[in-house]
Amino acid sequence: MTDTKAPPRAKVGPLLRRAAAAEGAMWRSLYVWARRRPLSLAPGDDPFGYLGVVRPILGIFIALSAVEIPIFDLIVSNVVPWRPARWIVLVLGVWGLLWMLGLYASMTIHPHVVGDTGLRVRQSAGIDLWIPWTDVEALHKRYRSLPSSRSVQIEQEGDRRVLHIAVGSQTSVDVRLRRPMVFDLPRGRTEPVDEVRIYADDPIGLLRSAQGSPATETVRRPPPSPARSPGHPL
Repeated sequence: MTDTKAPPRAKVGPLLRRAAAAEGAMWRSLYVWARRRPLSLAPGDDPFGYLGVVRPILGIFIALSAVEIPIFDLIVSNVVPWRPARWIVLVLGVWGLLWMLGLYASMTIHPHVVGDTGLRVRQSAGIDLWIPWTDVEALHKRYRSLPSSRSVQIEQEGDRRVLHIAVGSQTSVDVRLRRPMVFDLPRGRTEPVDEVRIYADDPIGLLRSAQGSPATETVRRPPPSPARSPGHPL
């Protein structure tokens, strides 16, 4: 006789660990952001943010979270006779506000980074992918809207597998790989992917910075020729 409840129970542990890790990362990000220290970058690194497309939405949620704290406090203190309920609602309201600020902070202090040896793809504190320039075949600017709101999506396009690291259901830079690569994500390791698509607020700046990196000379700068194909990257 099999235990049909075993698989759900087996999933609870990893889910709780991911939730605890996300909570800890949120508080650390809020602390670092509040101290207003400059980003820790190596010489030659250029950061590129991706917050612009969701900044208005986050701003609205932060404002609503701040406004609802005194409103709910007033309602609960006058309607619910149990006094501890007021403090419970107040604590939850403050926690919700700090959580939204922590999400904003996490996306601010973890930008994409173009370096001399590769591209570091970030999204908040949970996603951190490293792609060496030697594994990059081409970079293209192309805005795409995705049907799903999930930040991490994998789809099959013909015989190619594509990893989307989206922000606001959008990507703006296509990173075509020379060989299939696997990446570690919060939910586990991916299958080999042939292309990574990310969102950056300034995709043109990111491409220019990548083009100027010494290690990318052999990747996207072919020897001069009389006629360059219009489809050649960069």
